[in-house]
Amino acid sequence: MDKLPVKIINRSNNPLPSYATVGSSGMDLRADIEAELVLQPLQRTLVPTGLFIELPVGYEAQVRPRSGLAIKHGITCLNSPGTVDADYRGELKVVLINLSNEPHSIHPADRIAQMVIQKVEKVNLVEVEEINSTLRGEGGFGHTGKQ
Repeated sequence: MDKLPVKIINRSNNPLPSYATVGSSGMDLRADIEAELVLQPLQRTLVPTGLFIELPVGYEAQVRPRSGLAIKHGITCLNSPGTVDADYRGELKVVLINLSNEPHSIHPADRIAQMVIQKVEKVNLVEVEEINSTLRGEGGFGHTGKQ
């Protein structure tokens, strides 16, 4: 399977993001920091990666939490998934938050999030007076209950 070419500038000392396994959807993003950063409980911070990408029009990069950090340490991405638009040219940064009761240290080159590249469909919104009904109707936010 051919891979979509995506231009990237790496101004960090870290290796380029890559897929850990053949079946991986995401590539790990690493902290581009000079010294240990301590995230206190409920504290959030913006962690630089030193990466700049040029996505083709029609694609986005999604920045998602790493499951190991979330379950083991309560560290997650605050705006999950974070969206990087195709026309953004700034540095990729990750909004991390510590949802645990303990301080958590982030060290230089730590894997802090994962990036998934996705195709984005553009739509044409058509304003109408009515939309078709379904069995579900307006049920949402737990409507289907506990199964």
